[in-house]
Amino acid sequence: MKHPDEYRGRQVVVLGLAKSGVQVAKTLYRSGAVVTVNDKKAREDSPEASELEALGISVVCGGHPDGLIHPGVELVVKNPGIPYSASPIAKALELGIDIVTEVEVAYHLAKAPIIGITGSNGKTTTTTWIGKMLEGAGLSPIVAGNIGTPLCAAAETAEADDRLVVELSSFQLKGTQEFRPAVAVLLNVAETHLDYHGTMEDYISSKAKLFANQTASDTAVINWDDPVCRELVPYIKARLLPFSMTEELRTPGVYVQPAYIPDVQDGLSRSIVYRDGEDREHVIVDTAEIGLPGRFNVENALAAVAASLAAGAAPEALAEPLRLFRGVEHRLEFVEAKNGVTYYNNSKATNSKATVMALGALDSPIVLLAGGLDRGSDYMELLPVFKEKVKAVVAIGQTKEKIGQVAALAGLTEIVLVDTGDSAAETLRTAIRKAAGLAKQGDIVLLSPACASWDMFSSYEERGRIFKEAVHTL
Repeated sequence: MKHPDEYRGRQVVVLGLAKSGVQVAKTLYRSGAVVTVNDKKAREDSPEASELEALGISVVCGGHPDGLIHPGVELVVKNPGIPYSASPIAKALELGIDIVTEVEVAYHLAKAPIIGITGSNGKTTTTTWIGKMLEGAGLSPIVAGNIGTPLCAAAETAEADDRLVVELSSFQLKGTQEFRPAVAVLLNVAETHLDYHGTMEDYISSKAKLFANQTASDTAVINWDDPVCRELVPYIKARLLPFSMTEELRTPGVYVQPAYIPDVQDGLSRSIVYRDGEDREHVIVDTAEIGLPGRFNVENALAAVAASLAAGAAPEALAEPLRLFRGVEHRLEFVEAKNGVTYYNNSKATNSKATVMALGALDSPIVLLAGGLDRGSDYMELLPVFKEKVKAVVAIGQTKEKIGQVAALAGLTEIVLVDTGDSAAETLRTAIRKAAGLAKQGDIVLLSPACASWDMFSSYEERGRIFKEAVHTL
């Protein structure tokens, strides 16, 4: 069905009792829909069920009953992580029922324009930074989506003069149909989540849905240096506002001046520059003044500047937020300095490219703590930066042998593979003690797993919190 502004009387099935599922169920119920929520977890493992049932929402736990999806159902809203091979999704596809994620529902209810941010790496930092920039520019941002607050909750309360700044995953975007952000930001594309998408083609096409419904009145912010992003340009109908680290753009865009030469450390002073539609250059800030370390954070800053400008911020309002922002939890987060060793939590690095970027941002010798869920990667992308930046590796989880093999190929001699102990938390604490024992004064111990957390932990946030607690108690 075409998703109506009025859901009253429509039968809707919400799959998944996670945070976004609970919120979209409430939103649809308040809109008059007849809502059934289903989760395969047992009733005793689903504390959210009681809250929904108290509102009058039907909740079915403990599996997917045969009659859950039937011809009378007009919409299925799925948790983004549920695969399309799951039985209720397959049944809905067979019956021709629309299947969407919470993002689609929120879009149809939102009064405020949406700034959507996606990419393989840097989403959370860039999304948060855009919120800070818009706030500093005197606008009214509401930061939501995959970053924490479900988009439906934000969409229900946002007014027309607000800006919804939304972090979006490929899982969420794959389940959209008419979703149309006023500003769409694609940061980069790297090989990840292939266990869910199956192929890079499906992953890229899911990311590209961010632009699918945009028109010439909207803005597409893309990474001009990323070849996959560039390949999407012919299909984008919105006004382009690219950003680049390596090219001083001659059309409207945001770039570094002078441009970076890849893999060259030249020590030159650089500025972030915005070229507007009248071919005027606006110098925003010197890159050395940015509050976060590393070239990849300069790239995130370029994207955030471009998005903020597209959302109505004045160029002169952006320098201060660029200087003051110190990042977000689990993203190259300083934890503590002990006995001359500095500890950083980069638990959000759930793929190799994110770990490469983090290692490249740090200058001291690094003891790397890595490993986690095995999604089939060989981790050879880590080999060059292991040779250049890493003095020792401590590996955990399903991928510990693979990480160890790459470290050995890099010529490292201090490689520790930590066996899984009685609990994931104790395994990580053991790994931290091993890493601390390998570090000398002036070194860095960096948690940057290059893997998802789900083989051992419920989330990368849990993994990062345990790391920080263990460092504090060393």
